[in-house]
Amino acid sequence: MLGRLAATTAVCSGLLSLGGCISGSGSGTQSEPQASESPVSPTHRPHQPASGQAPTVSKVLVFVVENHSLDQMRAQMPYTFSLAERYGYTTSYHALTHPSLGNYLAIAGGSTFGVVDDNGPAAHPIHGPSVFSQALSAGDTAVTYAEGMPGNCALDDGGDQYVVRHNPWTYFVGGRAACDRFDVPGDQLDAAAESGRLPNIGLVIPNTCNDAHDCALATADDWLHTTMDKVLAGPDWRSGHLAIVITADEDDYSADNLVLTTVVDPGLHHVVVDAPLTHLSLSAFLSEVVHRPPLRDAAHAPSLGDAFGLRVSP
Repeated sequence: MLGRLAATTAVCSGLLSLGGCISGSGSGTQSEPQASESPVSPTHRPHQPASGQAPTVSKVLVFVVENHSLDQMRAQMPYTFSLAERYGYTTSYHALTHPSLGNYLAIAGGSTFGVVDDNGPAAHPIHGPSVFSQALSAGDTAVTYAEGMPGNCALDDGGDQYVVRHNPWTYFVGGRAACDRFDVPGDQLDAAAESGRLPNIGLVIPNTCNDAHDCALATADDWLHTTMDKVLAGPDWRSGHLAIVITADEDDYSADNLVLTTVVDPGLHHVVVDAPLTHLSLSAFLSEVVHRPPLRDAAHAPSLGDAFGLRVSP
């Protein structure tokens, strides 16, 4: 895996002829997207907002869709891809493995931990820190919102189409007490968004219909539209300090694990990042937001935040 500096240098070297590595288009807008905005051609470059214009990021909310490729999501999720075109998205972001679990663990822990199945926490107890424990140890907040989960930090499948393999916090045994407090059913997300109490690190796990595992991508897109409307109407988004990431855990074995990753941030405008990124890049960004070093293999991955030129709050 290329280091952060090497990856940035390589991308910029390839783009200097376009004049794209040193200028940005961020304007610090802190308002909800307007559907009537005229389309603008996307800018293919690492995004570097002008100093003093773009708000810094202190909170990240991650949504995970299931088992679809970049092309499938782009074609069948019109709302989600409209966000991608308005704000930013990647063209070379790959999941790391099959099946699902290893990818969720990579986002939360900076490694797949060699997991090649979807067995539960009893089969894969993981020791050491996660991005959630990093946030809490820094005095920040972390919450997983798992739709359909029958109770906090549920270690078994159940409830309304809840599966534990999509809930990585449950696998980190040293953080089980915190999981019992802050890994909560998804119906708590609306109140947090409305009141401006979204966490510094937030992971949103739809149930297996609304994440498009068992239902159509159109169903997932509609669910995201409804949910995102509430988040984008809330104080955290209006503050300018919330970044939202929508990604897929993996593809359906059809596209070399190439997935669509959309980054919604007030300082991004029509940005397309072509640099190679993975779930380790997302993990690195989550650690950086809470001012902690990226975990395990994520320490050697290019940061998603760096790729989009997102600045972390002091």
